[in-house]
Amino acid sequence: MLLSVENLRKTFPGTPVLHGIDLKVEKGDVVAIIGPSGSGKTTLLRCLNFLEKADGGRLTFAGEMFDLAKISRNNVLRIRKRTGFVFQNYNLFLNKTALENITEGLIVGRGIKKELAQAKAHELLARFSLTHRENAYPSELSGGQQQRVAIARALAGDPDIIYFDEPTSALDPELTRDVLSILKELAQQGLTMVVVTHELSFAKGVANKVVFMEAGHVVEAGDAQTIFGNPKELRTKEFLETLA
Repeated sequence: MLLSVENLRKTFPGTPVLHGIDLKVEKGDVVAIIGPSGSGKTTLLRCLNFLEKADGGRLTFAGEMFDLAKISRNNVLRIRKRTGFVFQNYNLFLNKTALENITEGLIVGRGIKKELAQAKAHELLARFSLTHRENAYPSELSGGQQQRVAIARALAGDPDIIYFDEPTSALDPELTRDVLSILKELAQQGLTMVVVTHELSFAKGVANKVVFMEAGHVVEAGDAQTIFGNPKELRTKEFLETLA
């Protein structure tokens, strides 16, 4: 088991958001987290990568167990070095080029020599057909190009797992297909991913596990074939029917 979460809880001032979430991710899994807006999907993802601090719960990562309410800064940094995160609004450094957005974390965060970081970035930019845009700033890139840079940045550190928070929500249909095809390719290559998404076709066709959340609870979780073909919970069935 690469990642296991038990009883993860999170409350914002006066508002409980996550009510004891359990999640298991094995190496090579593609886990799609689906559900209506406001169900806590993004908050869960941010707690898993410590962008938000959980109020309680237990995280096991690569065989090590941590109390989420008491985890040390050093352990947070250790885990983050083995993960990647792709935001729905790209979250690129606006004053840095596409190339620099990828190399910055490698050089500053990981202490990798500039030449090696640039070589890695060039490889990823070529992989995503962005070599000709390596010196462009985010404001000079389309939404799809910015998201590809963000995915390249997440891949640059060779993570064990990448979290994707609605990676296509800001894109038009054509660019959405472009980004989803990249995610499908990464899945086929065995990359472990947890993807918060409204794209049910992606969840059904690419994910091997699906988690349906509502109001801060996991309503149902299981393999994609079962969730989409024969859900056990009435609420899951109702949600999928409204989007069919």
